[in-house]
Amino acid sequence: MFGQISNLLKLRIGVVMMLTALVAMAITPGQQPSVFEMLVLAFAVLISAGSAGAFNQYFEVDLDSKVARTCNRPFVTGYFHKGPMWLGIILLLLVAGVGSAALVLNVPSAIYIFLGAFFYAIVYTVWLKRRSWTNIIIGGASGSFAVLAGAAAVDPDLGPVPIMLALVLFFWTPSHFWSLAIAKNKDYTKTGVPMLPVIIGNQRCAKVVMLNTLALVATSIMPFFYGMSWIYLLAAAGGGGFFIYHNYLMIRDPSPRVAMKSFFASLLQLVLLLVGAVLDVILLG
Repeated sequence: MFGQISNLLKLRIGVVMMLTALVAMAITPGQQPSVFEMLVLAFAVLISAGSAGAFNQYFEVDLDSKVARTCNRPFVTGYFHKGPMWLGIILLLLVAGVGSAALVLNVPSAIYIFLGAFFYAIVYTVWLKRRSWTNIIIGGASGSFAVLAGAAAVDPDLGPVPIMLALVLFFWTPSHFWSLAIAKNKDYTKTGVPMLPVIIGNQRCAKVVMLNTLALVATSIMPFFYGMSWIYLLAAAGGGGFFIYHNYLMIRDPSPRVAMKSFFASLLQLVLLLVGAVLDVILLG
């Protein structure tokens, strides 16, 4: 049962969003948040992202049923049955997440959490995914809102470092998902979803990924010039260099095997960046 709920809520994505929000909270100057406030932020981001993930699966049963990677999702298999009850549950999850943030943290943080869920569920899933190759660029901004939510919980007047970290998530999302889309090009072609590699081919898309990743890494280094230390710089440069290297390999060989390595390299890059930011605050803050 837990596995089905985890699948439905896309908890792996939610955990990533939750961690980025907590890191943004940790690195934002201001009054030190209490443990309770950190827990509320974690809950609010996780449950709101989960509501958006569940709506995504509710809306995309027809797409999910066509490919092996998603055909085991609970609405496809019939483990959960689509209906008004599930829309009510999804809405309640969103209200619980946004409401708890508004009551315990502040209204700006709650607004950013709502916008993160809205961009994933409505802008990406409903509006753009089936219509435009820009789907993951615009819809992917949902990750940036998690960063802004964490920072706003400490200081609603956002400083340069949280804004730059939000931009990092904005650039990270296309490189991350386009690498996966290159690996799963046949699946997206089969469903008719206009992901970039379907439109321009794997080889050209790999070059676009490289350009986007260069912008990502350049942006990720910028906080060093606004107060972050050499610890953060080493993590950002090291993880960024590793991701760029795998983008280069993907340009040389845009096969599913190499593209998946680029996909996982993006995860390592983000983890190193977040760990570096936290260690920066703990050791030198």
